[in-house]
Parts: sequence; C-alpha cells; structure tokens
Amino acid sequence: MPVIALVGALDTKGAEYTFLADRVTALGGRPLLVDVGVLGEPSLTARIGRDLIAELGGGSLAELRERGDRNAAMTVMARGAAGALADLAATGDVDGVLAVGGSNAAYVMAEICGRLPFGFPKVLVSTIAAGDTRSYVRETDLTLMYPVVDINGLNRLSRPVLANAAQACVGMATSRYAEPADSAPLVGVSMFGVTTTCGANVVRGLDDRGFEALTFHSTGVGGRTLEALVRAGTIRGVADLTTTELADELVGGVCSAGPDRLTAAATTGVPQVVSVGALDMANFYDTVPPEYAGRQLYPHNPAVTLMRTTAGECAELGRRIAARLNPSIAPVAVLFPRRGLSQLSTPGGVFHDPAADDALFQALRDGLRPGIELHEFDTDINDPVVSRTAVDLLAGWLEKETP
Repeated sequence: MPVIALVGALDTKGAEYTFLADRVTALGGRPLLVDVGVLGEPSLTARIGRDLIAELGGGSLAELRERGDRNAAMTVMARGAAGALADLAATGDVDGVLAVGGSNAAYVMAEICGRLPFGFPKVLVSTIAAGDTRSYVRETDLTLMYPVVDINGLNRLSRPVLANAAQACVGMATSRYAEPADSAPLVGVSMFGVTTTCGANVVRGLDDRGFEALTFHSTGVGGRTLEALVRAGTIRGVADLTTTELADELVGGVCSAGPDRLTAAATTGVPQVVSVGALDMANFYDTVPPEYAGRQLYPHNPAVTLMRTTAGECAELGRRIAARLNPSIAPVAVLFPRRGLSQLSTPGGVFHDPAADDALFQALRDGLRPGIELHEFDTDINDPVVSRTAVDLLAGWLEKETP
C-alpha cells in the first residue's frame, strides 16, 4: 500500500484534496495530507499540520499570520514541507508526492523536489505547466500536468485531470523502478547541436571503456542539471566539452546556466576534461537585444538566432574558465581545437574567426594554474582526435580510482 503525500493549502483547496485523497485510497494507496496553508482555517484534517510545517521551516504559524506577508509565509512553509518530505522519504515512510494549485503550490513543490532523490515519484498539477516552468522544474524529474481550468473547485474538467494525477502518482509508487546495484559508473557529457559529433564519439568511447554516459544538452537547464548531479555524488567523472552556456552567461543569452556553471567538479573532487565547444556563439530567442545591433548573427532555426562572440568576449571566457578550474582538487585537463569551436566556426564557416579563437586560447594559457594540462589540436571540436583524447584521459583517471 504506497503512501502518497498530498501537499497543499487545505484552507483554499479542501475540495480538491478531499477528492485526491479519495482517489488515492480507491487506487489502493494511503493518502498522507500535508497542510501548507497559512491564513484560513483548513477544511479537512492533515496528518502533518501547518503548525509543524511552519516550525520545521524556521518560523511559527502565529508570526506568519501576524505579518501577513505572503512571500515570507510561502518561503517558510516551503522550506518546512521540503524538510518533512525529505525525512519521510529517507526513512521509507512515503512513496510519492502530489500537489495541485497555482504558482504558490508550484513553488512549494519545487522546494520539496529539490530534496527528494531522482526517480522518486513527484507529480504537480498546476496552471503554471503551460508557461515557463524552468524556475519550478529546476534540475528535478518532476512530472507536470496542466489542469486546463484553474484549480478552483471540482467540475467536469478538473475531476478527470485530478483523478489522472492521483493514478499517475500511485502507479509510479507501486511500480517504482530499481536500478541494478552493479550498474556502470556514471560520467556526465555536455553537448550542443553544433558539437553533436564530438559528444556522440565521447559517449561511444566511454561505453567501450565500461562507463555509462549521461548526455546534457547545453541549453542552461542541461548545465545546471549536470552541476547538480555532480554535487549530489551521482556522477563520477565529467567530459564537459561543450561549455557554450558560459557565453550566454556573459552576454545575457537565453542558454545561461548561471554563475555556478563549471564549478561543481572542481570543488567536489570529480575528475573532468573540459573543452571550449560552441563558445563561438551565444543564443537568443526571436530577437537579439538592440545593444548587439550590427553583430555577426546566424539564424539557427525560426526560433533561435546565434550571435558570434567577439575576441574581447572570448578572452573574458578564457579567464572565467581558468578561474573556475584552478581550484580543482581532482585531475583536470583542457582541450583546445584551434580550427573550430563548433561546426559553424571551421574554416569557411559563418563563425570562422581565428582572432577570437586565439584570444580565448591565450587567456586560457595565461590563466590556468600549473598542473592543469592544456592540449592543443590543429583540428576542430568534432574531429575524432579530440573526443578520443577526452575519453583516454578521463577513463584513465577513473580506472585508477577503481579498486
């Protein structure tokens, strides 16, 4: 009988959570109601009440009510709910989590999911599911359902959606997949469309050496997920050959992974091979900001426009890479292909700019501390010699760690 935590504001969503609890029970599960409401009186009784949730979040319900600050209240309640669910999951006392509501429910669920392990059933029914969900999904495997109508009582449209959500969560918890204990060590690989050949070759090479490669698309979310899994101890080594997200961070592109990109492996002692894949470009949706008028642009597809990075920007990117790699406490090497950072900057390509590439190389050479190898290639990023070198270096380090 799987235990499904139903997390929500039981003062405003009582009818919906009563329906969900009934459905979970009918499906053979056991509902565990967790109340994160603050202002109104709950219309049904929770197993884990709002007073305890507020306390676990570092506050008190009375203080939150007195302040009347919704933002502060949601911060405390989300933190408390995340702590409570993390403890229950760790002890095996809950098997899945389901929440419904608007942006507040989504924020609470995002905080909870950040504390739960990968593969743990997580379902959110929310109106935010039809919008930009990056700040809610973050780096988790949260399952989203769009309710079509607002979560405001039960009707002929909302009931089937809520019923499906309950069935999905119970089904996940009942038939949860368990990875074999003798699975191959995991290695993270970064890749972009213009470095696909390199990424695919690295994955095949690592597989031949007995490792399992996880590929992350360098669109911002991919980089953040890679960093999170390294910090969590899930990933044993990193072939971070496509660091294009750093360019978007620098110029304000849409694929930035934030200031923590390229820091997790260095600080946690995870071996890594790093390259400069697709640092010849930054990404923009629809229109490029007016301050970049006159820059060299290339339409990647009808929704994405690429902008070539300048020599000055490349020099700054080289300095940033060096600064983030220098604290590394595990083996690290940098691979630099002199004849193209992507398939667009090879000789004759639309982004071919040897001066910009050279500025990047010089900044790396000047900035990297002694002990970090800088391998130079008279090829482009997608040449097999680059991927083969990456595999040989990384697999060699990891194989020495294996007893």
